[in-house]
Amino acid sequence: MFRKLRWLIGLSCRNWSAKRLLPTPPPPPPQQQQQQQQQLPTLDATHEIAIYIHRFHNLDLYQKGWYRIRITVRWEGNENTYPGTPARVVQYEVAAPELSSDNFNGGWGIDDIDNSFSTRPFLIRDARQDVFLSVLISFNLALGKNEGPSTTAVILKFELMYAPVLNIRPELQASLEPCSVAVHEFLIPPNALLGMHSYCPVHFDASHAVLVDISVHVSLLRTGSYIPPLKVPSATWAVEDDNGQDFDGSNKKNLVTDQALGQKASGDLKQIMLVKALVAARDILFEDLQKISKAIEQEIDLTDLIFNLDNKNLCSSIMQADLDMEFGEVSRKLSGKPQNSIEKAGGIINFQSEKLLQSLPQDYLFSFYYMLGNQVLFLWNAFLKFHRVNKTKILELLRDAWANDRRAEWSIWMVYSKVEMPHGPSQYMSHKSSSYHSVNGKSLSLRKSTDAVNPANAAAMRAELHRQSIARMRINNQSLQDMHLFGDPLHTPIVIVEHIISAPLRTTSLNSYFNHLDQKDTRSVLIGPSFKASSRSFRASPQQDGPVLKIVVFVHGFQGHHLDLRLVRNQWLQIDPKIKFLMSEANEDKTFGELGEMGLRLAQEVISFLKKKIDKASRCGSLRSIKLSFVGHSIGNLIIRTALAESIMEPYLRYLYTYLSISGPHLGYLYSSNSLFNSGLWLLKKLKGAQCIHQLTLTDNPDLHDTFLYKLCKKRTLQNFRNVILLSSPQDGYVPYHSARIEMCPAASLNYSKKSSIFMEMLNNCLDQIRSPSSEHRVFMRCDVNFDTSLHGRNLNSFIGRAAHIEFLESDIFARLIMWSFADLFH
Repeated sequence: MFRKLRWLIGLSCRNWSAKRLLPTPPPPPPQQQQQQQQQLPTLDATHEIAIYIHRFHNLDLYQKGWYRIRITVRWEGNENTYPGTPARVVQYEVAAPELSSDNFNGGWGIDDIDNSFSTRPFLIRDARQDVFLSVLISFNLALGKNEGPSTTAVILKFELMYAPVLNIRPELQASLEPCSVAVHEFLIPPNALLGMHSYCPVHFDASHAVLVDISVHVSLLRTGSYIPPLKVPSATWAVEDDNGQDFDGSNKKNLVTDQALGQKASGDLKQIMLVKALVAARDILFEDLQKISKAIEQEIDLTDLIFNLDNKNLCSSIMQADLDMEFGEVSRKLSGKPQNSIEKAGGIINFQSEKLLQSLPQDYLFSFYYMLGNQVLFLWNAFLKFHRVNKTKILELLRDAWANDRRAEWSIWMVYSKVEMPHGPSQYMSHKSSSYHSVNGKSLSLRKSTDAVNPANAAAMRAELHRQSIARMRINNQSLQDMHLFGDPLHTPIVIVEHIISAPLRTTSLNSYFNHLDQKDTRSVLIGPSFKASSRSFRASPQQDGPVLKIVVFVHGFQGHHLDLRLVRNQWLQIDPKIKFLMSEANEDKTFGELGEMGLRLAQEVISFLKKKIDKASRCGSLRSIKLSFVGHSIGNLIIRTALAESIMEPYLRYLYTYLSISGPHLGYLYSSNSLFNSGLWLLKKLKGAQCIHQLTLTDNPDLHDTFLYKLCKKRTLQNFRNVILLSSPQDGYVPYHSARIEMCPAASLNYSKKSSIFMEMLNNCLDQIRSPSSEHRVFMRCDVNFDTSLHGRNLNSFIGRAAHIEFLESDIFARLIMWSFADLFH
């Protein structure tokens, strides 16, 4: 027993001795102890995208029923799989009667599966119906933790959902699942994710012509919570200004203690860039809030906000030390604008300087980020409150800014040039004195060049070269991008615009097409004396505050339908919702007859329509004037010119405003190079007995001087229009290129004949009308529209040139490019 106890005591002593011989581990360094005591969080941020849906305007929906709009937000591409999540929904006003019914009950909804938002269902019964939704939905798009500003764009997807109206019980009607019938997407570039306020018109596709007035507002916000330490550890540190000098102006190097070095950011440029992005987001939001407030003339109290945005106060709050003595007083106050720097004699502290942010201790960097986040959040909430009170004015302001920017942004697909029209009485010399038919060396070289270059082929080559340049172009815009245009830029039509300068016009710049028009001329109307349009006379009032009656007449082509030009009409309605439009039906199913009869029917239809609108407008007060515009497709343009030549239209000619000719054969088919189409014309004349085809080919009379089209060109049917726009396409095989553009045909200039003489006389007569002096400055443009024919493939329509002729009716992108780029001509 004793021996065993003795052995245990010895074992314990040996173990104790072994422990005494082991080295004692040193205590952790102060930096590691501090890191163990306090684990700093990582910087995190999110983009909040607020989408305000104001109004749903039905332009031309084919089906009546229940509709709703579904919205989703996602990152572009597949590299980011996290969609935007709905964060807040604000119903600004009480739902309109269209949003509730006995047959269908439901409110707005959020789908947690795909993170989508759907508006309330609303019933569409009639065209031109308005439904005011007045709802704001905000989506959050989170950045990954410890990531810098996003370099990826964001896609806004709007879907039109439809459910039919059925005569069933309300609970069954409500259980119907709506289906997606149309989609319209927009892209927010990465540069715009820091701050943007933009109008966003959603109009889906040609089969679902609507206009949804939407505005999009974006800002970068801080996420997460961070409580700064109660007292920032004391450390000796200095900051260099942008010139590499210390803040006090000396050339000493930065002095940072070991303790501060342990707290500095570990060279993570992503965090530095994120802080800079938050500073930029704050300044953009503040400046935009001031601009919007000033533009709509609604004051907003920013007194406390301006004080909080002062970076001197921000710096004092962050450092929580008596640094004011070292930094000194700020040399000037904000004067209503946030500063990114603190000024002192000899140096500037710039809070967007990477050198400054990298030199900050990490505690200071996080505190700075936290304070910035509070400022941006305060600004963002202030804007949302301000927007709710002034939603309509802000939407109108953003819409006007959007309309003004379209010409510059969409110029990617447009090529501008100017062609001067000679001031003489004739554009081209007659055959008796024409140099085209002389025998000197100069004329021979001209003949060779004319043979080598065909105007239609040259225009097509020019458009193709421009399309290739777009393929090499990097589009990096800071505004909202319509994916109908920007989704695949190579499929968008190329428009070559030739602005014809005639004698009355004055120009100042190659890049400006309306500088020659005075502001009062641009807004002026054709005010004339009274005329008798019916048994009761109408007198244009000289009052400047009276309304202007705007009427647009749309005329279809051969074997056409009265709704053929509905896409152009819809674009015009978006530019000017006050227009009264007439979709002519007088000649529907009657286009095989004579052009004279069709013109008379159109004139009678237009006068009847004018009488109704004038009488209705006169009962509401005196009119200032009338703007009468015409849009024609194919031979509809000849029907328009024939109608204007009728004597019953004479009292209204002084009110002609804009004439938009879409692929119109103004000079007939004397020179047509499409043999297949010529064969079709011959069959129509022989088998169908189409009188208008005889008139188009000038075979309605053996004497060319007695043909209908020759006589029509001598009548003054174009000179009273203030704006004349001729749309053509070198891909259109149904209408000769020169005939749609009212210009010289190379074949007519090469060989002298009676036919060429007739052609030149017709051409001169038409151009003399446009060149003739008038009381107003006339705008005359030729626009070549070059469609992407690869979408149609190789088929018969493309081979005979019909595809491009019909594309004018089935695609409205060309109309958007032209009409919004020259909106003054359609307003």
